Amino acid sequence: MRSLILSTLLVLPLPAQDKPAPVRLTPLRVSPASAVSQEIGISKIDLAFARPAVKGRKIWGDVVPFGQVWRTGANNATTLTLSHAAKVAGKDVPAGSYGFFIIPGEKTWTLILNKKAKQWGAYAYKQEEDLLRWEATPQSGPFLEYLDYRVLPTDTSQATVELGWEKLRVSFPIVFDTKAIYWTQLEDKLKQAPETDWVPWYQAAKYCQEQGIEPQKALAWIEKSLKIGDSFWNHETAARIYRDAKRMPEAQVQLQKAIDLSKPGGAPKEYTENLEKELAAWKAPV
Repeated sequence: MRSLILSTLLVLPLPAQDKPAPVRLTPLRVSPASAVSQEIGISKIDLAFARPAVKGRKIWGDVVPFGQVWRTGANNATTLTLSHAAKVAGKDVPAGSYGFFIIPGEKTWTLILNKKAKQWGAYAYKQEEDLLRWEATPQSGPFLEYLDYRVLPTDTSQATVELGWEKLRVSFPIVFDTKAIYWTQLEDKLKQAPETDWVPWYQAAKYCQEQGIEPQKALAWIEKSLKIGDSFWNHETAARIYRDAKRMPEAQVQLQKAIDLSKPGGAPKEYTENLEKELAAWKAPV
């Protein structure tokens, strides 16, 4: 019996021993990873890249050879991500992530968006996977030791993306159809909005009033908001919608309600004072 027990113990698996986690150093990247993110309207542009340094080298035509595909950074290929469809350099580009490459030349460069976003360098790059190519002329600029990207908004619909390194810059525009994108969001949110929440109906009405569009929908939405709840915010917007509709007596009533609600409602003193001045101007004889 004792021998049977011993033989049984020999074939049973022993409890696994907890192994300590392997010890690893964090690599010291000579070309540090970086990212740039910029909102345009309610859309977003994201760039992920690594920053190589000049380190006293000749960059253009040497470190970055002319006539060859370059990853526009170091390590992984640079990626450009668009939250919504846009026009890049005037061409339609769907929402998504793309590899960004350049073929530099002595005078003009070819800029490329490739459908394969994640790839190491340009080693696996395939031209047949390009979504878009366009030409750009680099410009001279102040010296930059490390490669840099900037996304510069020009209004609520567009931005200029700029790549700079050493003494050269190249840039291109990205344009979103912000009005259409925002309207799609507005309609989607109102479909989800409960009948007990005044805020989304007020927000939709305010957007229309500020943009000078859809006055009938703005009126219907602000009246719905007012039926659900009272706030100096929705009464002020109602006043402006009635004013735009040339219904000044109703506009004045709504603005007075906004003033009355703002005093105990925690609005800044300046906000209330500005509404009072505006109401006085509305009441003044023309």
